[in-house]
Amino acid sequence: MSGSLVARRYALALLEIAKEQQLLKVIVEDLRVVKEVIGYTPELKAVLHSSKLTKETKKAVVIQGFTAVNPYVLNTLLLLIDRHREDQIASVADEFLALANEEMGIAEADVYSTRALSDAEREAVTAVFAAKVGKKSLNIKNFVDSDLLGGLKLRIGNRIYDGSLRGKLDRLERTLL
Repeated sequence: MSGSLVARRYALALLEIAKEQQLLKVIVEDLRVVKEVIGYTPELKAVLHSSKLTKETKKAVVIQGFTAVNPYVLNTLLLLIDRHREDQIASVADEFLALANEEMGIAEADVYSTRALSDAEREAVTAVFAAKVGKKSLNIKNFVDSDLLGGLKLRIGNRIYDGSLRGKLDRLERTLL
C-alpha cells in the first residue's frame, strides 16, 4: 500500500473520532504542533527513524515529548509506531489537516504582501476571497515580499489572484509588447 493511502486511512479514522467526540479544532491544533515539532527537530526524526531503537523506546520518547496533546492524537502516534509507520506521521498530519479544513469549510491561503498584514486586513482578505473559492473562511499564511511593490498576491489551492503592482506592471508590459 502506498504511503499516501496509509496516511489517508489513519487521517480518516482520526477525523471520525474527532467528529464523534466534538474535538475537531483541538485535534487540528495538536496535529499542527506535532507536525511542526517533528519537522523542526532533527533529533526526534533520527530517533523515530532509527532501526537500532525498539518500539518501546520510540513510544517512550513520543509519550514524553507529546504529553500535552490530546489522547487520541497520542494514541494515533503510538499506533503508527507500533505498525512501523513512523515515517508517515507528517503525512498523516497533512492529510488530517486537509480533511479537517474541508470539513470546517476552511481553505489554506498564502498571501504575499509588501508588509505584514494586520488582523483587520486579514479579516478583509478572508471575507472577500473565501466566498470566491466557496469556503467559509481562509487560514492565511502571510509572506512579506518587497518585490511586489504594492498590493497583494494570493495563492489558494491551485488558484493565484495577483493584485500586486508588480503583476499589473508585468501584464501591462506584455500587452504593450
